[in-house]
Amino acid sequence: MNEYVPGLEGVPATKSNISFIDGEKGILSYRGYPIEVLAERSTFEETALLLLDGNLPARPMLKAFDQDMRENRRVKFRIRELMRQMSPNGHPMDMLQSMMACLAMYYPDADGFVGGDHGADLDYVHNTSVRIIAHMTTMVAMWEHIRNGYDPIEPRTDLTHAENFLWMLTGKEPDRYIARIMDICLILHAEHTINASTFAVLVAGSTLASPYSVIASGIATLSGPLHGGANQAVVKMLHEIGTPEKADAYIEAQLKAKKKIWGFGHREYSVKDPRAVILEHLMHKFAAYKEHKVGPLFAIAQAVEKAATDRLGAKGIYPNVDFYSGVLYAEMGIVPDQFPSLFAMSRVAGWLAHWKEQLGQNRIFRPTQVYTGEMQRDYIPLERRV
Repeated sequence: MNEYVPGLEGVPATKSNISFIDGEKGILSYRGYPIEVLAERSTFEETALLLLDGNLPARPMLKAFDQDMRENRRVKFRIRELMRQMSPNGHPMDMLQSMMACLAMYYPDADGFVGGDHGADLDYVHNTSVRIIAHMTTMVAMWEHIRNGYDPIEPRTDLTHAENFLWMLTGKEPDRYIARIMDICLILHAEHTINASTFAVLVAGSTLASPYSVIASGIATLSGPLHGGANQAVVKMLHEIGTPEKADAYIEAQLKAKKKIWGFGHREYSVKDPRAVILEHLMHKFAAYKEHKVGPLFAIAQAVEKAATDRLGAKGIYPNVDFYSGVLYAEMGIVPDQFPSLFAMSRVAGWLAHWKEQLGQNRIFRPTQVYTGEMQRDYIPLERRV
């Protein structure tokens, strides 16, 4: 195949049974389970193990996985000291990518995990996956304190994954209702077929790189505003609009100027992203729980959705997962530049599932190109060049 397809759009890069999308019907499923069902009935811990192992776990297996996650929340003190040396003005995703790569220095057994050309030590893969998922959440929460000049808050083993994150982030006893909303957000962001960051993970994984380097590559790719950084841009856009009454004029001006409307459109969906539907519903529930004592962002977002959908819906452009996730996180008191990090600490479950799958069918990625340069040129000595 010599045809160039920009962005590899529609070009299959691998075979996978991890997740499925039907963009015309608005369907997303993990291992055959609809995202709506998992959001309603599952937990992030159960969903992560489902992604990693392929089936809903029996109670003993889930309990063991949950306990392993709790016991792996603490990070080496040298990681904490490295974080202290970083610029407090840097983006949290740059910290996260750096620290993820640094973990390989403290867990150097990665070189021996591959058995043969197409196999792996499954115990090593599982244990490393648990450590990475648990450590990533800890590091995201630690950074919020360290960059503000404070000592990080120690993790607790008596809390769920979502509860512990909120505890470490705020230092306050987590509200169980808010923690459940956070838990659902983690489920919604955990996996989404072969997106840009997952493809980066596959490419790095195919070289048999350290799993910490593999996940660092995913974090780097996710950090861009066209991927995981979009929900941060959404909140900035909503603040710029200011009030719901200004939404219509703002959207009209953006479209006339051919500028992007953040949080709208998706390569896979021609209908409203099913995750956006759930997140909007969660925001309604959050507002009701807070007796509607919330800021203006949600009302502005709904006005923007109507104005943009009226103009773009016929083209199959609707809100994606980033549109309401940023609003919800902002109302939960999380600062906008941490939004992509929350995305990463969710998506890491999917990345690790794809890494494990890649190891079982591994062949190094080596795509070709369409060469557009000159075929042969005469070398001109330096003194004769003008």
